[in-house]
Amino acid sequence: MSLPTHPISAGDIRDKLIIGLDVPSVEEARALVERIGDAGTFYKIGYQLAYAGGLEFARELIGQGKKVFLDLKLHDIGNTVEEGVRSVARLGATFLTVHAYPQTMRAAVAGKAGSDLKILAVTVLTSYDDNDLVEAGYAPVPAADLVAQRAGQARDLGIDGIVCAAPEAHRVRSIVGPDRLIVTPGIRPAGSEAGDQKRIVTPAEGIRLGANHLVVARPIVKAADPRAAAEAIVRDIAGA
Repeated sequence: MSLPTHPISAGDIRDKLIIGLDVPSVEEARALVERIGDAGTFYKIGYQLAYAGGLEFARELIGQGKKVFLDLKLHDIGNTVEEGVRSVARLGATFLTVHAYPQTMRAAVAGKAGSDLKILAVTVLTSYDDNDLVEAGYAPVPAADLVAQRAGQARDLGIDGIVCAAPEAHRVRSIVGPDRLIVTPGIRPAGSEAGDQKRIVTPAEGIRLGANHLVVARPIVKAADPRAAAEAIVRDIAGA
């Protein structure tokens, strides 16, 4: 069954779902978008597709009236980040990710100046747990505490939003306030496999915990009927 087509409310709900185009080619991405149809309004392009022609495909999606989240997780010297963000802003993307290091965030804010691009800071990857942080060289610190520290820095530097796992969303919301965005990956519908995600929740739980947008890839991309999978997740969001 398709979702009811109320032009404003249904569109707003669909915008809360960001569909991750985690496929290896533009041709596959285009076919997937066509199969999903108007059940999807917002798409994420990450490394896999970006390096296979995905940036040009982003222009195509934007031209169709879709919103695009470029999940590029920029992190480099300040000038390189600033100029890269400036180029993305000209592309017309809605969201762009950078890693939540203060120097990188400052440069990203400077690069997006005068545009509508929203910068999202990635706090701690949802594939990381406390043991992974220790292995990466961090002093023993819970992932949730590092997320909170970086969220506070992002707020103070004028970042538009935070990417964090849903279990940290409530705490992050208390830090960044009501006006900044929280975007949550690691979302799995009930009964889905976790894959390589370690801090996951269902779509409804993600919204209840304070997320504005949920990123879902494999449960839609790998579904026998991607449109139906997307619609089911939107219904779950609406119910929250």
